[in-house]
Amino acid sequence: MMEKNRNYFIAIALSVVIVLAWQFFYMNPRMEAQQRAIEAQQALEGEAPRPVAPESPGSTISGMLPGASQAEATQNREQAVAASPRVAIETPALSGSINLVGARFDDLKLREYHETVDEESPIITLFSPANTSGGYFTELGFVQSETSGSVPGPATQWTLESGDKLTVDTPVVLSYTNEKGVVFTRTIAVDEHYMLTVKDSIENATGEALTLAPYGRVTRYNKPATPSVYVIHEGFIGVLGERGLIEESYGNIEEEAVANDTATGGWLGITDKYWAATIVPPQALSYVSRFSHFTDGQPRYQADYRSEALTVEPGQTAEVTNLVFAGAKEVPLVDQYEEQYSIPRFELLIDWGWFYFITKPMFHLMDFFFRYFGNFGVAILLTTIVVKAIFFPLASKQYASMANMKRVQPKMEELKAKHGDDRMAMQQAMMQLYKEEKINPIAGCWPILLQIPVFFALYKVIYVTIEMRHAPFFGWIQDLSAPDPTSLFNLFGLLPYDVPHFLMIGVWPLIMGVTMWLQMRMNPTPPDPTQAMIFNWMPLIFTFMLATFPAGLVIYWAWNNTLSITQQALIMKRHGAKIELFDNIKSVFRRKPAPNK
Repeated sequence: MMEKNRNYFIAIALSVVIVLAWQFFYMNPRMEAQQRAIEAQQALEGEAPRPVAPESPGSTISGMLPGASQAEATQNREQAVAASPRVAIETPALSGSINLVGARFDDLKLREYHETVDEESPIITLFSPANTSGGYFTELGFVQSETSGSVPGPATQWTLESGDKLTVDTPVVLSYTNEKGVVFTRTIAVDEHYMLTVKDSIENATGEALTLAPYGRVTRYNKPATPSVYVIHEGFIGVLGERGLIEESYGNIEEEAVANDTATGGWLGITDKYWAATIVPPQALSYVSRFSHFTDGQPRYQADYRSEALTVEPGQTAEVTNLVFAGAKEVPLVDQYEEQYSIPRFELLIDWGWFYFITKPMFHLMDFFFRYFGNFGVAILLTTIVVKAIFFPLASKQYASMANMKRVQPKMEELKAKHGDDRMAMQQAMMQLYKEEKINPIAGCWPILLQIPVFFALYKVIYVTIEMRHAPFFGWIQDLSAPDPTSLFNLFGLLPYDVPHFLMIGVWPLIMGVTMWLQMRMNPTPPDPTQAMIFNWMPLIFTFMLATFPAGLVIYWAWNNTLSITQQALIMKRHGAKIELFDNIKSVFRRKPAPNK
């Protein structure tokens, strides 16, 4: 039974190794190769524009939602911004401008975030104009009908009525009057963070009723430069009414556009690892939405919606309010917006993963320690202690079971000698022994299984939350969300040459590997040579594997191993079992006797 337990542990460890190896050495290169093939094919062949979302039942809308016929990029970002009339945006968190052609948000930078850990590096650019290679923008407008005349859209030249700069305290007001005398007034406000409120007023000064439909779109001309990994979603996202959360990757939408069913309430847009651009449509109006990829002109991705048709009677005024989130996915802020604006499940803008019920509370625990100590690395260490304390009863049972198994090991050897090859008799005798000694041979397995979700939840927190981005620890670790930047193979920077990526085995991965090796030496070396070889090589394999993981996770694992060694030693000593760590270490380095000739 002891061997079965060892086999069980080996199976778990090997499963983790296989999954990691599959992802890093097979899936990631394959995904990149497929993407290069798709881009090459698209460069040679054009695809027809995707169909627009279906019209709302009973509407008389005849226009098309914008998205097609986009010219190639012809300007750099600075030229494109300077070429169009604009009104500036200046807040504590944002800087940029609104393009008065289309009233488009296409020039936006995040003042509180830099591209690297160097505070002198450029700040993050989120939005850029359409006629640039990095075009990315949000646009709101209307789809016309036979009765409405022309309506605000991508080419509409808006007039600035009031406000020379959009700030937290000073909204701006734009206007447009069409050939029929219909007056469109747009008031744009912004908070101190990343939420823009866009209120449209449609004044019907004609003698007949008019019909039109609001639309909104987030359009992007490129994808993140760093390929996405399986633990986080990047691409199209939305919570669409009763349908709930919808996530689509760029690759899926390149193959086929997705037209979503009619919904009421919710939001949609495009998300990156740390940033997002989303639109919250009028929550009282039903709408249809779609996720599309266009290859006519400059290839681009688009998440858009179109509301049900509105009818504005003669002499009446209708109002439509959209919210636009464009910025960093800060956890407290996203939660605040969900409550403040009653945005359904807006918290899902952050990809908490399958173990949401563990991941988010774990983040809040780490955030609590961070606010108290001011260092997320310290917060990780303290969170690990809390987790170990929560699992202490289970761990105590696990190590107690291991101690008891060691204690009865001599009796088990006697049973083996007594029953020889009679497996049935041996099993019955062992079960009787377990019953007499009150030992549960599988008690040591459950703690490991239950802690696996906790490990992945912590990995998720460190990997996806922007709070970890560029968060320093001590010494050379200046970004807990990035791998340890040092390497054994240039003596941690003492030798003047760069090391290939796969040889970036830093100090913390080495510490993790040593603690893992010591933890495994707490138990006797398996008698089976194959098992012994696996146990010997596993710490080295994990050292190379985890070297590419965020430093915060490696620090957690090393600290968790250290606590586990201490905990196991104390529990085994309490149960009278011998702690074999030092004997096992000595046996590794002891010279084996030469075989008899």
